[in-house]
Amino acid sequence: MNKFTDEVSISNQTKIGGGYPLSSNVLSSIFSFLDSIWIILAGYLSYSFVVGGSLLLRDGYLFAICFIWLIFFFLGRYAGIYSFSTILAPFLNIPKLAIACLTSFMLLLAVAFSLKVSEDFSRIWMYSFGLTTFCFVMVSRIVGYFVITYLAGKGICTRNVVIIGSGMQTERLLAELATEKPTINQVVGIFDDRIGRVGPTVGGHLLLGNIDALVSFVRSNHVDDIIVALPWNADERQIEIVSRLRELPAHVHLLSDLVGFRFPYQPSPNHFGGVPMIEVVDSPLSGFKVVVKALEDRILGILLVLAFAPILLCVAIAIRLDSKGPIIFKQKRYGYNNKIFEIYKFRSMRPAKIEAGVTLQATKDDDRITRVGKFIRKTSLDELPQLFNVMIGNMSLVGPRPHAVDHNEEYSELIDGYFARHKVKPGITGWAQVKGFRGETDTLEKMEFRVNYDTYYVENWSFFFDLQILAMTAFVGFVNKNAY
Repeated sequence: MNKFTDEVSISNQTKIGGGYPLSSNVLSSIFSFLDSIWIILAGYLSYSFVVGGSLLLRDGYLFAICFIWLIFFFLGRYAGIYSFSTILAPFLNIPKLAIACLTSFMLLLAVAFSLKVSEDFSRIWMYSFGLTTFCFVMVSRIVGYFVITYLAGKGICTRNVVIIGSGMQTERLLAELATEKPTINQVVGIFDDRIGRVGPTVGGHLLLGNIDALVSFVRSNHVDDIIVALPWNADERQIEIVSRLRELPAHVHLLSDLVGFRFPYQPSPNHFGGVPMIEVVDSPLSGFKVVVKALEDRILGILLVLAFAPILLCVAIAIRLDSKGPIIFKQKRYGYNNKIFEIYKFRSMRPAKIEAGVTLQATKDDDRITRVGKFIRKTSLDELPQLFNVMIGNMSLVGPRPHAVDHNEEYSELIDGYFARHKVKPGITGWAQVKGFRGETDTLEKMEFRVNYDTYYVENWSFFFDLQILAMTAFVGFVNKNAY
């Protein structure tokens, strides 16, 4: 099966969307927050019914509640009560939760005796606080389990998984995933380079193609995890495959060899429960990071649109008076996961006929640039309409700068790992830009430096990293000698 055939077979299938995929970090954070609420509520209700009096807790009782919350949180992390497998098996982990609660209150008693303040606390309050905390936490876990089970049955909080390999490892993996309760991981595709020699099905799943087909599939569909299920003695093949998969916006895992299924093992802390595997490629934006990035773009985007509204209006009027043609220039660019979108910029050049499919970068003293265009390009004011791209959702404030379609295709053939920059949304400004790599890329070396900085940003994203880049943009990013 050739690449063209693979892509056609994939494109003819129904697109697989994504809901709200659960991850160990997200689930742990949710239940940590809920447990905090239950502990505080249990302490307050116990105080109200046992001690009574003012609605405001006395200092000693308030300290005790805060102490229990802090100790329970750290003990819970150490005991593993916030791991994915523990949260999804509440009935089996009742003893673990009971021990965490009991230990927390025993430590509180020990501190109270050591400080000689134990007589200041009602013993009945202490017992009722401990019992109520355990009941609240346990009921929360049970209710949470049934809610997750219901949502998983509706396909709302499942993770889309694809598998590379069609041997015994894959069959064993499919058997393990079939026993999941609730069914969080949905296998949406199996791929293998040897599709002509195996198949057409594995464990009841249709083989969809080779590695090229897998890349096309992930580009066209929402995929959360890619599992490489190959024998570990095929190390060179695994290295080659993982190198290609690094460019895709998904977590990549290496499944254990068959021997890993034969020995007793502790459940892995990730969302695959007891399946023995290791993660070799992390998705840069997953879990709550997606929410943080989205809020950052929307909130700051709105504020920047309001702040720059007078400048947007003035530039638009100046362009209209300076030369004929549209005020806004639109151009197709590659964005997140290689999806093509239209980027908005203020027009800075005179309309000219160019060969279809060819993008000519602006050069120094380019005679196509208008008088207003020269100023807005030098000051980066031509980029301001991209704030509306951010509001639409196909760009971020910070990220790798999007390249023209033909430039993207050209450089992807020349630079290894080029498409890794598409694992996040493109940005108005970026790490490469504030480090001086903006403007014309007339040599391959310049583009390689830009891609290296973009890749570093993708692999090290954080909210504070974005704030650093935005701050640097305010001082060094608007006016640049390479912008013309």
